[in-house]
Amino acid sequence: MRPYHNPYAKSLDGLKIEDPVSSFFNFCKERERIRLNRKNKKVGPWSNDPIFQNGRFLNVFREDDRGSKAILNFCNGMGKNIPNLIQALFFARWCNRQETLDQFSVATLLDPDKFKTALDKMDSWCNLTAYPVESIIWKEKTYNRLETSTLLFNEMKGFLTSTILTANGDVTKATNDINSTLNMKNNFPIFMAVMDLAWFRPDLIKPESHVPTGIGAVAYLDLLQKYLKLKNHNQTCDKMISLQKEYWPEAKRSFHPIDIEYLSCECRKYYSYVNKTKKFEGKNHFTPNN
Repeated sequence: MRPYHNPYAKSLDGLKIEDPVSSFFNFCKERERIRLNRKNKKVGPWSNDPIFQNGRFLNVFREDDRGSKAILNFCNGMGKNIPNLIQALFFARWCNRQETLDQFSVATLLDPDKFKTALDKMDSWCNLTAYPVESIIWKEKTYNRLETSTLLFNEMKGFLTSTILTANGDVTKATNDINSTLNMKNNFPIFMAVMDLAWFRPDLIKPESHVPTGIGAVAYLDLLQKYLKLKNHNQTCDKMISLQKEYWPEAKRSFHPIDIEYLSCECRKYYSYVNKTKKFEGKNHFTPNN
């Protein structure tokens, strides 16, 4: 993968967190409590924490987020047709917008020219700043985001499928092998599409697979690694998974490496507000029912 600038690398510089492990699990417990309060239709604010009152955060468990729910619904029932499932997952992560996914069915992907025309007439993508997706080169031709998600994934789903199948369940290997051809600066959309496959076909991508660290998670995972005196982020994720039994035994399910990576990104976001390197403005500012 080509070098990619990490805009969040220094977001926690100068901030002292005495126990980042406890802070991690305290974040998880409070964020999950907020989700349950909202689900049970309790009157807000659902937290006394001003950061949770004003900032946007994803849910603790990925499957509870509306974007994940949209992907699960979009790809529902496709587990037996692996190439079409993989094509759908790659489109979903290139799009990454619930409102778009909710408007179409997987069958639409099979008429790529018509699908491209339909998407071109609407606001198809999620936040372009927070979720950048660059053009890629395939067989010496450059495809932009729209062309990639509609035309190219239909053409290359055989390549994507064979590459994933030879990774033996390892999401990092599958991501890197695909990106060795696509050569993206930020391989996060590839990683998410591959990781999502574990929801539908855990025999092809293992839920317990170690994952690459996304740019948003680096700063907090570095804090955890240093505090726990470990060698790398994989060891750090494994340790945090084992510590869940001690710090949060009542959680609704056990964590996998993807959860630790994903929640480290959310903790980095939370403590960026504490550190005043992030502001409650624009899409970062939370308003109920939005």
